[in-house]
Amino acid sequence: MFGKEKQKEQKPKDSTEKSGLHPRNPHRFRYDFKALIASCPDLEKFVSLNKFGDESIDFANPDAVKMLNRAILKHFYQISLWDIPRNYLCPPIPGRADYIHYIADLLADENQKQIPTGKKIKILDIGVGANCVYPIIGSQAYGWDFVGTDIDPIAIKSAQNIIKSNSVLSDKIECRLQASSKQIFTDVIKPNEFFDVSICNPPFHASAEEAATGSQRKNKNLGLKDKNKLNFGGQNAELWCEGGEEAFVRNMIFESKEIGQQIRWFTSLIAKKEHLPSIYYYLKKVNAVEVKTINMAQGQKISRIVAWTFKTER
Repeated sequence: MFGKEKQKEQKPKDSTEKSGLHPRNPHRFRYDFKALIASCPDLEKFVSLNKFGDESIDFANPDAVKMLNRAILKHFYQISLWDIPRNYLCPPIPGRADYIHYIADLLADENQKQIPTGKKIKILDIGVGANCVYPIIGSQAYGWDFVGTDIDPIAIKSAQNIIKSNSVLSDKIECRLQASSKQIFTDVIKPNEFFDVSICNPPFHASAEEAATGSQRKNKNLGLKDKNKLNFGGQNAELWCEGGEEAFVRNMIFESKEIGQQIRWFTSLIAKKEHLPSIYYYLKKVNAVEVKTINMAQGQKISRIVAWTFKTER
């Protein structure tokens, strides 16, 4: 997403930068680099005037992208210390925030259109990653409690370090290692534990080769000559799984049936619209009581959230 910024630099400074983002998303407008630098002075060395005379960073530089994320998290979410291991996914914050705000709307639909806030709302993040971004945004924007799971011990340790380094997160986020790459909910949800929503940004690619091709295409678009250099990074478990997005979500659907009474709403991002028919098919097969599709538009990128539940009443 950050890589798309150069396509939009001709717009006036006061225009809406990402008009498709959720109305409550604080990242709808062009980056205010002066404000971000005031919050994170280390960002300043990466900021310069582009050919249109606007302040920007080199989005092909992974260090610049990482520092921008650090500044955004400091400025908007009061995260004083944030870091990720080298070559781990450095996610674009605006799109991640959109998911969280649409989940808030989903919860509001069952709460007389009022967004429920505070620790009474519990969210399960499948694949929390080393960056811990979804729990950061959700806990800071709405005060929700999070449990984040991941199959990568390094990612779990990184997320735990972020939580420990920021007192505003210390009692809001718990991380759990999923010991089996074949399982999603099994063994990370405790007996009699209940979550209002589970969220997931599933691995996009179906193989390591496909992930490498996608990364090289992105590098080319960003002008990176080094094919091994990724401005966003990403480990294998973050980028691909056998069968890709469709297979991952299919497995999630079948496993969700077994714990249907412990999670009110199961949700997942779906990047490829051609996967929707099969996903709806599997949801029908497991007798999901209700299915919702929430469309999201982020610039030229169209994505959606599919949500399903097995509960007939709150």
